[in-house]
Amino acid sequence: MSYPVVAIVGRPNVGKSSLFNYLAGRRISIVDPTAGVTRDRVSTIIQLEDRFFELVDTGGMGIEDVDNLTAEVEQQIEQALRDADVILFVVDVRSGILGLDEHVAERLRKVTKPVVLVVNKCDTLGIDAQVGEFFRLGFQKLICASAEQKRGKPEILQEIQEHLPAPTGEAPAEVAMKLAIVGRRNTGKSTFINALAQADRMIVSEIPGTTRDSVDVRFERDGKVFIAIDTAGVRRKKSLNSDIEFYSLHRAERSIRRADVVLLFFDPRLRVSKVDKQLAEYIQEQFKPAVFVVNKWDLMKDQMTTGRYAEYLQAMFPMLDHLPLGFITAKKGKNTWALLNLAQNLHKQASARVSTGDLNRLLQHAVKMRPPPMRQNRQGRVYFATQASTNPPNIVLFTNGPELFDQTYQRYLLKYLRHHSPFKEVPIQLTLRAKKPGDSFPQQRGEPDDAVAPAPHPDLTGLEFQTEVSEEEMDQARKRKDHGLWDI
Repeated sequence: MSYPVVAIVGRPNVGKSSLFNYLAGRRISIVDPTAGVTRDRVSTIIQLEDRFFELVDTGGMGIEDVDNLTAEVEQQIEQALRDADVILFVVDVRSGILGLDEHVAERLRKVTKPVVLVVNKCDTLGIDAQVGEFFRLGFQKLICASAEQKRGKPEILQEIQEHLPAPTGEAPAEVAMKLAIVGRRNTGKSTFINALAQADRMIVSEIPGTTRDSVDVRFERDGKVFIAIDTAGVRRKKSLNSDIEFYSLHRAERSIRRADVVLLFFDPRLRVSKVDKQLAEYIQEQFKPAVFVVNKWDLMKDQMTTGRYAEYLQAMFPMLDHLPLGFITAKKGKNTWALLNLAQNLHKQASARVSTGDLNRLLQHAVKMRPPPMRQNRQGRVYFATQASTNPPNIVLFTNGPELFDQTYQRYLLKYLRHHSPFKEVPIQLTLRAKKPGDSFPQQRGEPDDAVAPAPHPDLTGLEFQTEVSEEEMDQARKRKDHGLWDI
């Protein structure tokens, strides 16, 4: 469903992004003294009592972009004005009325929508006496505010509420999945976002570093609401030239943390870099379901086969061989919706739950096939296994000592679990705990009283997983895993 839109506009460096973050209650937009930091429309959903509206931050009106993206930034501002139901016109009390302020005011007087003039940086009550001159801009409603000193938020929200359209009575739709799109510069992330949103939601340019903020883009597909998180292209830390790039890097990492599924983009014309490996490692550390996405494949399909490139990526990321691989051409919309469907399947896998009985029988068979190695003259034993949580699936093993299970054996258990459970293509978090005196566990059918140990004839065929993933979807996942890629 669509929400009423409140757009924040004004000339550069009046504190629009600071005000946006203040009203949102958290840091979303990058705030920096450098003019022209915000380029794309940055938005978030805000709840105001029983109402919801979309707050949109925009670039500075009238700025000449250093990368010659002025026309693209202006196009984003114009779109925000067209979509807006209420406009917050922000000015700076310290500098007074400048020529650009009058230019913005002239543009807004032609807009037949409510405009609220917000005089920002009124850090103290003594400064309020200087706001009178801003009535010359021709707007009747004026509010003194300070994003830095946390002033004016209740008054601004009250004014917004008075001008919002009448509520429709519809409850806000629940977000089905958050999708983070990450990768190096110029791998086509923003183009892919626009293909999903079916609109020019993000500025697309061949200039590296066009996207600076992490931008949430809401879109609907098959009656479901999704959020695609576009992120700035990541560079090596020693190559960061400014605070803006530093903020962009950390926001990309935060986007990975809050996403349900991560799409790691590659440009097949370039070799896998250290940045790609660092991003993959961070995704792995966060236990996020992910897809390796090879974009711009139309530029390479006559020079290389998908199978050959898949082998190359598998050689570069041997510890992530369970991740599915997709080949797309975002500019032409080729395979974009198939990629979204795959991401939904991964989200379902990560949300699956295996019953305790089935899980213990799986571990029983894994131990039978390959017992833990002797360490310090002791044999590792698994007494009990249970799934503690989902997203990611967290499997807890109660043992006679976590130190008796080295990383090699843990990787064996993870591979075995992945092969025999719904978690075919998603990371599994394995937690080993030492059994404490007095711990008691329910005895599983066909296992000894004290541990998960070899059984005479373990039967895996009768396992019934408690999962939302259908058998048809699991068959499709197995086929994808067998082939590893898509033809394009």
